[in-house]
Amino acid sequence: MKDHATSEATTGTLTVGLNPYGLTYTLGLQGAGTPRANPHGTGLDGFIAIAEEIGARVLEIHQPWLAALDTNGLAKLRDRLQAANLTPIVSAGLFWHPNEAALDQATALGATTVRMGLSPILCGDRNAFGAAQFAQQVASIRADLGRLAPIAADRGLTIAIENHQDFASAELMAFCEEAGDSIGITLDTGNSFPVAEAPMDFVRTAAPRIRHVHLKDYRVQFTDQGYRLVRCAIGDGAVPFREIFAHLLADGRHLTASLEPGALEARHVRLFTPDWWRGYAPKDARSLAAALSATQVNLLPAHEDYRTPWEAEAPGEVLLAYEREMMLKSAANMRALGLME
Repeated sequence: MKDHATSEATTGTLTVGLNPYGLTYTLGLQGAGTPRANPHGTGLDGFIAIAEEIGARVLEIHQPWLAALDTNGLAKLRDRLQAANLTPIVSAGLFWHPNEAALDQATALGATTVRMGLSPILCGDRNAFGAAQFAQQVASIRADLGRLAPIAADRGLTIAIENHQDFASAELMAFCEEAGDSIGITLDTGNSFPVAEAPMDFVRTAAPRIRHVHLKDYRVQFTDQGYRLVRCAIGDGAVPFREIFAHLLADGRHLTASLEPGALEARHVRLFTPDWWRGYAPKDARSLAAALSATQVNLLPAHEDYRTPWEAEAPGEVLLAYEREMMLKSAANMRALGLME
C-alpha cells in the first residue's frame, strides 16, 4: 500500500490514517465512568490494531492515553509505530491540562504535529457559555497559544488548532497570526457547519495555515430551530471532499489526515433562534446563504429517525458493529475518491 494519495487535479499529497473519536464506544471512551460505557473498551492497543487493519498511515493518539505512559513506555510506542509505518500525531486540548505534556509526548514519539482543541463549545453555541465566559475563553486561548508557541517552535513542532464547532476560519487565522508560525490549523471538514460557514469558504480562508485534516462528514436534517448534523460514513454526507482537496493540494503541499466519523450524538445547531447568534459578529447574508446552500447535499429528510444506536440505547454489540461498519465504509469511500490508498 502506498503512503500517499493524489489525484489528477492536484500536485500535493495526502497521507491518511485514523483518530479515535469515530470509535469512541469500541475504544472505551464513550460514556466513560458511566454504566453505559463499554466494559471491554480496547484502548490504545485496540486502536492501533484497527488502524493497521484499514491500512492507516497516520495515527492520531488521544493524549490522555499517553499520560499513562512513562519515558520507557513512550519509547516502546514510538518504536512500535515506526515498525508499523504509522506517523504519530498527538491529539490534545487547551482545556486539558497540563498543556505542555502534549508537547513533551509528541517529542518523545517523534511526532511533528499536535492537534489542539480550543474549547468545549459544541454546535456553535457560544450563547450557552454566556458573553463574559466566552470572552474569558478567548482571552485564555490567546494566552495559552502565546505561551506554547515558542516552546513548539524550539522543538520543531506545529500546534494545529482545530475548528471544533466553536470558531470560524477568520477567527482561527487571527489566533495563528498573533501566536506565530508554529501555530497552524487542523481542518475538521464537517465542523464549519456548526458555525454557519460553508466548507469551501472555510477552506479558502484558512488554507495558508491548514496543517492537518479531520475527515468528517454529516447528513443535515433541518428543524424548526436550525439543523441537526447527523453522523454518517465519510463521503455519504454534505462535505465536498473533491473540491476541498483540489484546493488544498493544488500548491504541492503535503498534508496528513485522519478518518473521524462524527460523534454518537447528533449536533443541533439552533441558528434560527436569536439567542444562538450571541457572541458572533454580524454575518454577511451571502456567506450565510452559501452555508445553507452547502447543507443541501444528501439531506436527511425531516421525518427520518436521526438517532445513532447510542442515542437509541441499542445494546453494545450493535454499537460495535455500527462503528466498525461505518469506519470501513468511510475508508472505502475515501479510496474511491482517490484520497486514500
